Amino acid sequence: MLNPGTLDDAARLLAALQTLNLTLATAESCTGGLIAATLTAIPGSSATLLGGYVTYSNAMKSSVLGVPPGVINAVGAVSEQVAQAMVDGALRRSDADIAVACTGVAGPGGGSAAKPVGLVHITAARRGGALLHIAPVFPGDRTAVRAATVDAAFGLIRKLL
Repeated sequence: MLNPGTLDDAARLLAALQTLNLTLATAESCTGGLIAATLTAIPGSSATLLGGYVTYSNAMKSSVLGVPPGVINAVGAVSEQVAQAMVDGALRRSDADIAVACTGVAGPGGGSAAKPVGLVHITAARRGGALLHIAPVFPGDRTAVRAATVDAAFGLIRKLL
């Protein structure tokens, strides 16, 4: 379940992107495509959202987005470096002006002391411009973590505008 107001937020974000004639691509792991799905729930989103990459496995992060396997092996899939490589890959493989990427531990398992359940690395970048990264630890269950990630991703995209 998405957070209240998320669809309204998605509509406002798409309208802002359309006003600026900017396009968007997503690269998602822990959300499994929820960012793109939320945006495509809005009629007319195809004018702005070019597409999304769901790269849940490490192998797909590498083969689809070009994330170096050595980076994943060195720092783990849930890391700033991998989120940045994912966003770079989304920009390289699309014609989008902006890309957003996320990788994290949605739970209920898979967490550790260093990377607890709820930790999500979210990166947004504008082609040839700014790159933003956050790494919040969201509270709640898997559904809450994924929904909070969508909201946070929208916030980062807005900051790039």
